[in-house]
Formats: sequence, C-alpha cells, structure tokens
Amino acid sequence: MDSRPSPTSPTGLPATWGVTRLVLLLCVFQVIVFPGPDVTTDVSVIYQGWYDVLRTGTFPRGDVTWQYPPAAALAILSPALLPFLDYASAFFVLAFLADLAVLLLLLNAGPRPGRSSRGAWVWVVGVPLLGPTVYARYDLMVTAVAVAALLAGARHPRLMGALAGLGALLKVWPALLLAGAVGRRAWGAAAVTVGALSALFALAMPGAFAFLTFQRDRGTEVESLGALVFHVARHLGWQGGTLLHYGSVEFLGPGVDVVSDAALGLTAAAFGWVLLWRLRATRFAPHTLADCALTAVLLFTTTSRVISPQYLVWLVGLAAVCLCFRASRMGPPAALVLAASLVTVLEFPVWFQHVVVSDPLGVALLFLRNGLLVAATVTAAVRLWRSTVPRPGSPAPLTGRRTRATRTARTARTEETPASR
Repeated sequence: MDSRPSPTSPTGLPATWGVTRLVLLLCVFQVIVFPGPDVTTDVSVIYQGWYDVLRTGTFPRGDVTWQYPPAAALAILSPALLPFLDYASAFFVLAFLADLAVLLLLLNAGPRPGRSSRGAWVWVVGVPLLGPTVYARYDLMVTAVAVAALLAGARHPRLMGALAGLGALLKVWPALLLAGAVGRRAWGAAAVTVGALSALFALAMPGAFAFLTFQRDRGTEVESLGALVFHVARHLGWQGGTLLHYGSVEFLGPGVDVVSDAALGLTAAAFGWVLLWRLRATRFAPHTLADCALTAVLLFTTTSRVISPQYLVWLVGLAAVCLCFRASRMGPPAALVLAASLVTVLEFPVWFQHVVVSDPLGVALLFLRNGLLVAATVTAAVRLWRSTVPRPGSPAPLTGRRTRATRTARTARTEETPASR
C-alpha cells in the first residue's frame, strides 16, 4: 500500500509545504542552481550594505536605491537576531520562518465556521511558483504582517489597524488593507501606530523619510504595464534603451516621462474607484475586508510604474486570506494571480535577458503576465462591486450600523441572563 500523503489528506498540505520550501531553501543557498541571474545578490550585496549603514544609527540617505518607509529598517536589521549565521543565510532563514508563520495563521483560520482550507492551499502552491526570489526579498515578511492584520479583521479591529499601520511603514501597500475596514477603531489604531513609529524613527535616525524623494524620481520599469509601450516601440524604431536606474531596470528615452505620468494617473483613478466603492457599498460580510484588500492591492500593483516579481507574493497572500472564507467571491481572481505567478518566474529570473532586450519571447511573457494581472484586477473589482453595492431599485440592505446595533442589543440581553442558565 502506498503510504505517501495525498494532497487531500490532513498531512498533504504541510507535506507539500515542506517539500516545496526545502527546494526554495536549496535554491537560495545555491545547492540547486536556478536558471537565470542570481536573485540572492540583492540580499548579500544591497541589503547587507544597507545593514552596515543602518547599524550606525542613520538611514542610507545617499543611496537612491533606498526607497522604503522607515520601518523597513527593521526587516533589513532582522538578521542580527541570528548572529551565528552570516547575513544572507540569516535573512533566508527568517524569510522561511515568515513563510511558516503565514501558513500557521491560515491553518488556524481554516477550521472555523464559514472558513475553508482553500486559503492555505493558495499559499502553499502560490509561493513556490515565484521561485527563489520570494526568499531573497523582504516582501514575504511584509506579507506575513498583512495576512495577520486581515485575519484579525473585524473581531480585533484595533489589532488589525495596528498591524496595517506597521505594514504601511514597512512597505506602504498594507495601508490599503484599511479600505474595507468598518468603524473607526481600526483606522484610529493605524493612525496612532504610524504616527508613533514615524516620530520615533524621525527622532532616532536621520534620513527616515528620504525615500519619498527617491520614489518620486522613479521611471517606467521594464516589467510594468506601461513598459509594454516601449517594448513594442523598440521594434518600430523608438530611440531609447534600458538602464539600471533607481535600483531596477528602467526604460530611458523619449516619451518615458509621459508613460510614467500616465501610470500615476491610472493609480489615482484606481484609488478614486476604491473611494467610490466605499461610498456606495452597503453590504459588508466577514469576507468583505479581505476581498476589498485584494482588489485594492491588485489595482495598485497593476497600475504601478514598477511590477517587480516579489510584488506577486503580496497578491498570493491576500488571495489566500480571501479563500479562507467559503463565501468569498475572489476564487477566479485568485486563480488568475496564481497563473500570473507562474509566468512571472519565467520572465524573471529564467528569461529576464529576453525581457531586457525586448525580443519576442520576452515581450510575449510580459503581455501574458500583465494581461493576467489586468484580468484579475477587473474580475476582482467587478465581483467586489456586485457583492457589496446594491442595484438600483433593490431593497435597502441591513447596514453595518444597524448590524452593530443588533449585536449590541443581543450582547446586552446575554449579559442580563443569569450565569446559571
């Protein structure tokens, strides 16, 4: 009899996680040589260089590649927690532990009423699709904070807000988790967390907000949606090229500023849509917070001037939280995110040289990956709108305010009931 665990058995999920993560560790430790450029140099060269500067009590103000909020220093300094390992090895181990933490959070959420193990499977399958890059960037650590915030959700709004605030100071995008938050406690906790930590960093370490200038000056990165314009234009005689610029390979030449500004305009329009949704939405279910977070981050990612491969781990994590809820409408967008993750590892690092020179293979991969992201974004937005915004002429739903009032009344009646009941 075959004693191997099947994917549907109770041991299938952790066994699959263990095997895939072992392979990822072997790749980042270069026991297995993964095709394409070495993705670990960001840790061993760039991160470690920042680490050496941050240890002196200041931010790397003279380094334009430092484009992160002040709490990112915590992630860069975290390998000091494992002083018996060299910097890169410690970082990979901590990324592995963050990956494990997300799995445990999702597994803990699965057995509850109305929940599902689908979310844990999305995480287990989705992360290795991105290849070793996922362990060689600090985005996995940020995603762990975001997953914890969403799972705290409506039951612990202050905790959710504090974690979202911390996440925003790690890499900005977790602030979008608050878009679907109902009530003031989450927003208040986030504001207090951001304000207190920002003040602490500003007073303790010079250059805490230098990243704002460096982010402003970024251009159109070769993997972004807007970059497709120049990939095609190259074959039509466009007089421009690519260069390592502000920490990533960007297009430089005529028209790049226009496309970059257009991308910023699309991002502003996307945020306007989120605001309109929030004003119109009246049906808030337990899964709405996660559904809104995935939709908002998809909008932010797809319209960004930069779509780095590690950005996909944000989407995988948020999709996993959505699918922890049986009633979530985000199944198709989650499937599209997984498909985009698989194509992403092909365009970086496997065939990245084809992307940089805009040859047919590289352009085809980018059209496919970015097309999948656009499809996921539109699908998520449509599904979120239809599930939360009533159609004209439909009966008024029970609003969040009335729902909270009903819960308060029920709680009051329960407290009046004798304890011996």
